[in-house]
This record gives sequence, C-alpha cells and structure tokens, in this order.
Amino acid sequence: MLTLFTDTDTDMTPAVAEEYGYKLISMPYSVDAKTVYPYVDFDQFDARSFYDMLRAGTLPTTSAISKERYLSYFEPEFKAGNDILYVHFSRAMTITFDAMDQAVAELRERYPERRFYAIDTKGITTMSYAIVRAVGDLVKAGKSIDEIMEWAKTEVDHYAMYFFADDLKFFRRSGRVSGLAATMGTLIGIRPIIYMSAEGKMVSCGSVKGRAKAMDYLLEKVAELGDHVQDYRFYVGHTDAPELAEQLAGRLKERFGENLPIEFVVTNPTAGSHSGPNGVGVCFHAKHR
Repeated sequence: MLTLFTDTDTDMTPAVAEEYGYKLISMPYSVDAKTVYPYVDFDQFDARSFYDMLRAGTLPTTSAISKERYLSYFEPEFKAGNDILYVHFSRAMTITFDAMDQAVAELRERYPERRFYAIDTKGITTMSYAIVRAVGDLVKAGKSIDEIMEWAKTEVDHYAMYFFADDLKFFRRSGRVSGLAATMGTLIGIRPIIYMSAEGKMVSCGSVKGRAKAMDYLLEKVAELGDHVQDYRFYVGHTDAPELAEQLAGRLKERFGENLPIEFVVTNPTAGSHSGPNGVGVCFHAKHR
C-alpha cells in the first residue's frame, strides 16, 4: 500500500485532502509566543479573523518542525507495511526538510524494506495545491508510483504562479523574496510582482503602481507563458481578498474563455504570515515558470 502525505503549506484543507486520501502534516506559526498547528489546534481556518489580525498589526512568526514530529507522522505507516509518497512545499524555502531527511534516514534503518518517495513542488500555497491535486488525480486514475515520479520530473516545472502583495512589510521582514527592495512602496501604491522560480524560490520580477496594473501584469504573464490553458484547471489564490480574486477570475475568463475552469484557494495562515493580507495571484499550466 502507498500512503499519501502533503502539508498545510500547500493550502490543502482536511476536506480536500480526504477526497484524495492525503494525510496532512501541520506546519506551525506562532502568535505572541503561542505556537499554532493548523488543523490540529483548529478544525477550520477562519481566514477573515486571521488576516484581520495581521491588518491590525500582528506579525506572526513561523518555524520548522522537529525530526521527532516527522517520525510521529511517518513511522506508523512504515510499521503498518505501507510505503509513503510525500508531495510537499518547496525545499528551497525552509530548513524543515533537514529534519525530515534525518527522520527518513532513521526509519530506513528500522524498516529497510519500506520505500519513501517525495515530490518537491518547488512552490508554496496555491502552486503547491495545484500540483498536489494533479498528483492526487494520477493516483485516482490508477497510475503507479513509478509513473507518478516520472510525471513529476517534468510536469512540476510546468506550473507557474504569479501574484502581487498589498503590503511590503511582511515580505521585507521574512526575507523570503529575492530581488525585493526594502522600500516604502506600500505608501505610494507600488505592488511588487512575485513568482515561484524553477529553483523553488519566491522572486520579485517587477513592480507596478496600483492593483489594476498589477492584474494586467498577471494576465500578460498567462498570455505569454500559458500552455493549453483550456485543458487545465486555473487556481486563483488570495490572502483574504475574495473580491480581488473574483475580479481576477472574471478578467481571466474575459481574456481566455468563459468556460475556463477556475478554483479559488485561500492562502494558509503559515504562509500568509509572510505575505500578509489583500494579495492575489494565479497558478496555471505553463511552458515554463
């Protein structure tokens, strides 16, 4: 048997995870020295309350999980005779996978007959969500683990994600976006455009003034890089900005067809701690990132 894992930084909710048979690894964030584990310490993510807290000035922090916590997720599966496939957010964005590697190495010594497979989505939030769902669809279609791993070698790099943020202070503080100048851009309406690189990092690729022009930029990127866009789901992700997300979806349909399949995804609180509220972006199947 093969057990599927993903993590909450991929924006997977328990309901969607259950649809595919994924088990969720909870990635924590901390507020006022209290560590919170999504979908362990709460059943449903109240995005409005969380992002309102950020709007009011709270700046949560995030941290890696320990080797012992990974062991608590993985060892029961190996002990039960199951192999594991873990589809996870970008290794390039965190040190948490060092602890995972240590846990897996220890388990391989204890259970040498078991196999551990990993797919690095080289993304986070909405992009990872799209890839996790695509892998889940392959599993549902009866594809073998070898076929799935072969698919991932090329297809992971054919998912692109472009988005813009409303307030630069969150990204400046986290330092997770390369090429992002520490300016007071928010005060003059500057919106940095950020994308997930082929290396799995968030990179600033430009900036525009105002939300309308930021959306124009996203649409042009879809037009430039989109690959058979009508044949794949589109994902519009947002950090508690449903009106902006609806506006972007409407413009995508105007540009690329009213029948465009679009799913809305709310950014999880751990990743949202770094991006802040009122951001929106689009993930689509692309020629390249």
